[in-house]
Amino acid sequence: MATNNIRIIVDSAADIPANVAEQLVILPMTLRFGDTEYSDGVNITKKEFYEKLIESDSLPTTSQIMPLAFEEAYREALSDGCDVVVITVSSKLSGTYQSACIARDEVGGNIYVVDSLSAAIGEGILAEYALRLVREGKSAADIAAELAKKTEDIRVIAMLNTLEYLKKGGRISKTVAFAGEMLSIKPVVHIADGEVKLLGKARGSKQANNLLVKEIEAAGGVDFSMPVLLGFTGIEDSLLKKYVEDSTSLWQGHAESLKAERIGGIIGTHVGPGAVAVAFFKN
Repeated sequence: MATNNIRIIVDSAADIPANVAEQLVILPMTLRFGDTEYSDGVNITKKEFYEKLIESDSLPTTSQIMPLAFEEAYREALSDGCDVVVITVSSKLSGTYQSACIARDEVGGNIYVVDSLSAAIGEGILAEYALRLVREGKSAADIAAELAKKTEDIRVIAMLNTLEYLKKGGRISKTVAFAGEMLSIKPVVHIADGEVKLLGKARGSKQANNLLVKEIEAAGGVDFSMPVLLGFTGIEDSLLKKYVEDSTSLWQGHAESLKAERIGGIIGTHVGPGAVAVAFFKN
């Protein structure tokens, strides 16, 4: 949970491989299906979330973490003699960053809050990098400063399988969604300046895969000395496997194996099942 007396705290919007997650404190955000409330990752798994999402007529809602939850985590860490580094989902997507700062000001002590300006696997690779800095013996203040600098290099690019959930969430019109489904349009999105933005649209998965590859190249390629993480939404990962197969030129000779993680409900609510994503630090 803590190394070198530094505790790394993240929110559950971060998607992180299990062996990395067990070295962090993860505070759950809230998911609501109708009148039923769940603590993300506590009493609902990612797979269960997608099972409910597919069955549900209306979109679930998500809620930020309240300052009190951060206060409790901070006090526990400080009483254990730890300094604290907090990494949150983008402040433009949730009020969680603000909650973390309010709690820091309330508690005092060596607590440093970093706005990832990202989400899901993008927030995940920043947390993984934070643990590397802890192992290198950096102080909490230095780790927070380095993470804040590195947020500018994170790229998260995703190919969505459907426009249905963007339509349900009011992000696009019904007409655009209908036309997109008829033409088998696959939107490609990325996180830029802390917000989810449309990069382009492709007809069919193959074109969308090509667009994904092009965007990675346009970013200057992947810095393979840093954490890289693939992500997928939904119950199974066949589309992700196909993407990896179709884009071997990107990874061959650079990465022995690629880590992949199911993206949780906080972001999955808005993109729906069948999305494929990659998060990396650009060269």
